Amino acid sequence: MPKSHKARVTGLGSYLPKKILSNLDLEKLVDTSDEWIYSRTGMRERRIAAADEFPSDMGAQAALRALEAAQLKASDIDIILVATMSPDYISPSTANLIQAKIQADNAAAMDIQAACTGFLYALSTAKAFIESGIYQNALVIATEKMSAFIDYKDRSTCVLFGDGAAAAVVSGKGTGLCIDSMCLGSDGQLAALAMIPAGGSRHPATKETVEQSRHSFKMSGNEVFKHAVRRMSMAARDCLAKAGLKEEDISWLIPHQANKRIIDVIAKNFNIDQGQVYLTLHKYGNTSASSIAIALQELIQEHQFDEGEHLLLTAFGGGLTWGAAVLTKVIG
Repeated sequence: MPKSHKARVTGLGSYLPKKILSNLDLEKLVDTSDEWIYSRTGMRERRIAAADEFPSDMGAQAALRALEAAQLKASDIDIILVATMSPDYISPSTANLIQAKIQADNAAAMDIQAACTGFLYALSTAKAFIESGIYQNALVIATEKMSAFIDYKDRSTCVLFGDGAAAAVVSGKGTGLCIDSMCLGSDGQLAALAMIPAGGSRHPATKETVEQSRHSFKMSGNEVFKHAVRRMSMAARDCLAKAGLKEEDISWLIPHQANKRIIDVIAKNFNIDQGQVYLTLHKYGNTSASSIAIALQELIQEHQFDEGEHLLLTAFGGGLTWGAAVLTKVIG
């Protein structure tokens, strides 16, 4: 398919809550320390949504900023795709709530649940809708209030996650980042490695599930680490091959912001200089589905790109899910 017909990201926006939860703050909540957290994760701070601030609120703010960057109105959007594992409700979808908040009256709306890989899954879905000709403009939003599902007595998880949202307008024409290739994967046999055990129809809320903190996110950290490194590296290599590119063709690697040690291993596997790896985890922690979208938006704000430059995105999440994407700067 000619590049002129390929889907491209024409506008990006993000939203971060005001409240900062630092490592020093966490020292007061759980048996940990700033040195312990930073040495194992690379994280210093994370943002926490207010009590009355929800994924639909954060996602709507990010969406409006993305629309402004793309110079489009909400009424121009044909479909809204929201990646989240911390929705406002099980039903209705967070996408429906955002559709109402931004008054995108002409848009269909649906949620996509692929945990931390959600933004890539939603981006792939938008690419398919745009390149098939079904829709002209899609709005991809990743928004998470992970703090609502974290047990702040569990040192293994509470130090990792933060809240935030990002959005991307995806269209069939215009200046932006062409979505050249995408690779997605999953392995449901390993679902128990990262999950929220209760709250669905299998284990609906009871006094016991609440007392046992089964509505909080649980993770087998060491196993997840091994799978994340392998799967993210594999997806990235497959994506490069699909795009006909080599490692040295990549200007920036934008990985899921889960853990600095995971990112360091992946960068080493790809022989990518640390200066070409874009990081936000030191200030935002792991914002799940929105992490690479937030990082992408900040990178675009900070750097000017020449036509033809390539960005490599890769992510891994519960499910298990993983994926990668190659984005290329295009003019017009």
